[in-house]
Amino acid sequence: MKPVWFSLDISLDHLNENAQNTMGAYLGMEFTEIGPDYLRAMMPVDHRTVQPYGLLHGGASAALAETVGSVASALIIDPAKQICVGLEINANHVRGVREGYVHAVAKPLHIGGTTHVWDIRICDDHEKLVCVSRLTVAVLPKR
Repeated sequence: MKPVWFSLDISLDHLNENAQNTMGAYLGMEFTEIGPDYLRAMMPVDHRTVQPYGLLHGGASAALAETVGSVASALIIDPAKQICVGLEINANHVRGVREGYVHAVAKPLHIGGTTHVWDIRICDDHEKLVCVSRLTVAVLPKR
């Protein structure tokens, strides 16, 4: 399979360094794998990411989904000519999680000239589905 990325010179170290001083870093997100057409990241279920009942907060899942999808879009565009920004996100929370990590995988549903649409699946440490999300990203000319 031909990779979808603009550059094949991508490293997890670079992605994780670029995430410093962001909400993703505050929530403990870490990029863990780059495939030919997917990007994977994980996030801990801890005091930063749970709601008062001790379950993973839906907003934390949405933040993970938007982060991994937006970064994946940024890896597809020509950064000298374009930027990408989240346009719409939805998330269906299908299972609660109280501990461990959640793992998100973003795969493209549509890669167009002005929009990208991502399917993001979030699973727990036991590979049980926790959240299904779809993210639409707008691709804009760089000013």
